[in-house]
Amino acid sequence: MEEPTLAFARLRPRLQGIAYRMLGSVAEAEEVVQDVWLRWHEADTAALASGEAWLVTVTTRLSIDRLRAAKVQREHYSGFWLPEPVLTADGPASPEQVLERAGEISLAFLTVLERLSPEARAAFLMREVFDADYDEVARTLGKSEAACRQLVHRAKTQVREARPRYSVPPEVHKRLLGRFAAASVSGDFAQMKDLLADEAELIGDGGGKVPSFGRVLLGGQRIAQLFYASSLRFSGGLRVELVELNGQWGLLRYIDGVLESAQAFETDGERILRIHVQRNPDKLAHLAAGHNAAG
Repeated sequence: MEEPTLAFARLRPRLQGIAYRMLGSVAEAEEVVQDVWLRWHEADTAALASGEAWLVTVTTRLSIDRLRAAKVQREHYSGFWLPEPVLTADGPASPEQVLERAGEISLAFLTVLERLSPEARAAFLMREVFDADYDEVARTLGKSEAACRQLVHRAKTQVREARPRYSVPPEVHKRLLGRFAAASVSGDFAQMKDLLADEAELIGDGGGKVPSFGRVLLGGQRIAQLFYASSLRFSGGLRVELVELNGQWGLLRYIDGVLESAQAFETDGERILRIHVQRNPDKLAHLAAGHNAAG
């Protein structure tokens, strides 16, 4: 059997991926994986039929417990709660990364998952994202296969009803965002308005730490006015960078060299339909540190 420490190190990206998809938070996912490591260190690994199955099960169960507690806190969150964004590479570099990127991790998708109960979220992710058999889902959740099939079926219906309507090629999405980024920096109001759908929406998360809308901002013209006002207010101190966030092209906006927001977009390939703007400094800290290190 593989040496326990090496086995855990090899599987850590997978465990981190499970916890992040469950919680939508890098910091909370890291805490879960650290807790799993402590339990793994104390376990009789030689007696386990499958170390990987044990690790996946414990990670999933701890994530369910953590999400139950988090949902109570998020009910009292100031304004909208949006997932914490993460930088992803232009393309996976290894088979392990291919596995971890096999499931969707877009911010829009993670936001939709917030509507599910913790157990339904776990069952859906295991089955639909990580391609687990129903007997594995049942063992992990401690439920019957029939109950797990019901959980997944209901979750699929909820996700299908709420997920983005359009599938846009990455290069088309990137080109559209590049035009919007240039217009937002230069203050080209007409171009921004033209690139936004009339019924476009903007949803922001400030976490009560920085100003943000406590409601959905509706209308392409109003959103264009918001970005135009920023271009006037911050003028030469405004910089926007096109990056891959959660597997899709998005924007990082810097003001006077400091990361101010991470912006994820839903488009139909021609116009922007929805923007998720993460402004909570706590949720930008990991992203800012990682991007600065990469740069």
